[in-house]
Amino acid sequence: MQQIAFTDIEDITVGHAHNLDAATGCTVVICEKGATAGVDVRGGAPGTRETDLLHPVNLVENIHAVMLAGGSAFGLDAASGVMQYLEERNIGFDVQVTRVPIVCGAVLFDLTIGDHKIRPDREMGYQACRNATNLECAEGNVGAGAGATVGKVLGMERAMKSGLGCHAVQVGALKIGAMVAVNCLGDVIDPETGERLAGLLNEDLTGLADTEAVMIQSFADKRNLFAGNTTIGIIVTNAMLTKSQATKLASMAQNGYARTMRPAHSMFDGDTVFTMATGHVEADLSTLGLLSARVMERAVVSAIKKTSPLFGLKCLADLEGIRCEAEEFCSS
Repeated sequence: MQQIAFTDIEDITVGHAHNLDAATGCTVVICEKGATAGVDVRGGAPGTRETDLLHPVNLVENIHAVMLAGGSAFGLDAASGVMQYLEERNIGFDVQVTRVPIVCGAVLFDLTIGDHKIRPDREMGYQACRNATNLECAEGNVGAGAGATVGKVLGMERAMKSGLGCHAVQVGALKIGAMVAVNCLGDVIDPETGERLAGLLNEDLTGLADTEAVMIQSFADKRNLFAGNTTIGIIVTNAMLTKSQATKLASMAQNGYARTMRPAHSMFDGDTVFTMATGHVEADLSTLGLLSARVMERAVVSAIKKTSPLFGLKCLADLEGIRCEAEEFCSS
């Protein structure tokens, strides 16, 4: 098994558009030839588009793009720009008079940093498509990850900056990758090391506290924490899948969320995973499932490691800098 670029998976392109002054953006994964798709939505606060269409009993077999965006429910408007771009290129489901692009999407809440009046819209969605390429995908404060944050259980004052991450692998002819905008309520753990990478800051903002411990201690506090969360991601593979199998694969990929985010799938998160399968290689679904969880967990970790500070919010690099300064002070 070797690591590859997310965009090495054939038949897809990836585009980002964002406004870092407003701390928001959108990301699109396009498959002009059409991809078999599925979705798995967990948690109690999702913001999604065209997820019912992906139910295995429904008509349409293929989709042409998945759009991830900030802006909360306002950000769903960016999908209109994706549809416009694809229709102009005669890409979509043939309804005789035109072709209707099938664009699924999900949004995260990023209105609490930057300018909340600026959100992903039709123009930004169109621009993301114009930027789409099969070159290596940018990560960090880009696209849907531009305004992503983590560790918000005690408010934004003790939250940290997150972003968008990717990870993909190849085994023989099989390719599978994950892209995710990490915007969870809680903390992010690297399951390979057990290290807490990002999340709720301690009181003096020099290190990390424990979101789950705070929640347990305040179990009777029924605060409304919905405004700030939801992690949204995509699994892309060149495997041949049915809609039912694609749906199951999205469900299995949620294990990557559970391994890295504590807690995951809370009532304040709308954690969503889409699957896009381009249909070139036969593969066992169980094997695909375990690989999807692995690439998703590494994509989550990459989102934390590739991000940079924004609007005063610290990132992992800041904490590592504080740790190094402390070690130098103690050794001097």
